[in-house]
Amino acid sequence: MTDFESLLVLLTAAVLLAAAARRAGVPYPAFLAVGGAALAFLPQTPAFVLQPELALALFVAPVLLDAAYDASPRDLRDNWLPLTALVVGAVGVTTFAVAWVARFLVPDIPWSAAIALGAVVAPPDAAAAIAVLRQLRPPHRIMTILEGESLLNDATALFIYRIAVTAAAAHQFDFMQSAPRFLFSIAGSIVVGPVMARTYLALTRNITDVPTAVILQFVSTFSVWIIAEHLGLSAVLTMVCYAVAIARRAPEWFPARMRVPSYAVWETAVFVLNVLAFVLIGLQIRPILGALEPAVRQRYFVVALVILVTVIAVRVIWVAAYALVVRSLGKVRDAAHRSPQLTPTLGGSAVVAWCGMRGIVTLAAALALPDGSEGAFPYRDLIVLTAFCVVLGTLLIQGLTLKPLLLAANIRTDDVVGREVALARTRAIQAAVDSLGKDRSAPATAVREELTERLASARRGVTSPRTPHDRLRRSAVAIARRTLLHLRETDTIGDDAFHIVEEELDWLEMSGTPGDA
Repeated sequence: MTDFESLLVLLTAAVLLAAAARRAGVPYPAFLAVGGAALAFLPQTPAFVLQPELALALFVAPVLLDAAYDASPRDLRDNWLPLTALVVGAVGVTTFAVAWVARFLVPDIPWSAAIALGAVVAPPDAAAAIAVLRQLRPPHRIMTILEGESLLNDATALFIYRIAVTAAAAHQFDFMQSAPRFLFSIAGSIVVGPVMARTYLALTRNITDVPTAVILQFVSTFSVWIIAEHLGLSAVLTMVCYAVAIARRAPEWFPARMRVPSYAVWETAVFVLNVLAFVLIGLQIRPILGALEPAVRQRYFVVALVILVTVIAVRVIWVAAYALVVRSLGKVRDAAHRSPQLTPTLGGSAVVAWCGMRGIVTLAAALALPDGSEGAFPYRDLIVLTAFCVVLGTLLIQGLTLKPLLLAANIRTDDVVGREVALARTRAIQAAVDSLGKDRSAPATAVREELTERLASARRGVTSPRTPHDRLRRSAVAIARRTLLHLRETDTIGDDAFHIVEEELDWLEMSGTPGDA
């Protein structure tokens, strides 16, 4: 098979595995990684070797932007303390715990290589955890903490990783030289991200062609990542700041007819990238093992297993310690003193502690270690094998047991988002009714009646309000569609006219189904 044919087969297998995972009620990354590892040992499976720089830009940048676009700065601010504890504290503690364990098991490994190994396996990827948690609707605060952690922990880990790699190349580490660079990276990312967002919005504000707009969205996403890398900034933090700034301004500028197809394309693209990324993780096992001698392979597997246990244990201990300290101090208020941050519960802490699955960033960072003509990074093979084992091990151990843990903890949803949706829906519809003023024309009367019915449904707490207009509209649109199909089947109209009217009927149907659009 050609590479293109192999890629099509791989994508089809990935989609089938993801469907099987949803049917089984387990996180699809776990199924995909195991499936990829199984495919790797089939006789004619093509060898897809991940290019590390491409992997980070291709797989991480769009997924990160998509997640950051939906992130709530308000909720992140309200949970700044647990987020900081995870993004900085947990990543830092895990890095140095793994480095110490690696030095204990392999005394010859330099500290720079040991710290690089720790930074590689430190950041969890919340994609698998969130895939499970969204099905079971845990408290909003748990979701906010995990989603916020997934946005920012890579920045901490990759910064430590970069310092360790530089120190290994220079055979020394100077903290006084690294500290200013760290501050520049953080401050520069916070400034450059929003600046690039404003520049992008200004340049694309007058674009009305949907395909052009969607293509430019992807081009700008990759461009932001590449520019941040060239400037020596944190690509992760720059991307998060860029996406949050875009999300705050874009809704005012872009109409619904562009936003609806754009969201659909992004949802599909992010899913494709996720499934490919985790299958490719599994496919890396064959080249990794093939590069090692049998005796070395066995020794490295022992080290990898111990480090796998270490990263799981450190997160559990760290989250438990944080919960103990916060509970002993009582309620902690956010900086604005708007609402209290509830003290961690035993069940909530257990769920957060167990959401430590690693993903594509871990493997891509390991593969990005130097392996050129000038000499390989110290113990590179050990780091790469350990990274793969930690990714696969956490996906299997934690990913497959997260749902039973959540059910056993009996954590119930607080429906914060549901209450805010009801508030927003009521006030938005009321404003729409008020905007009609004293206009008593026939069109205004019809619109006022429909909005009033929706307002009554919203005040009753109906999640997706249905009005008599909705039922009549859906029935009428269904008849219109059958008529349109008959006109095409009888060759009364051609396909060009068919698709134009079909799109108009789609918009008409969507305008009357707020819960299904």
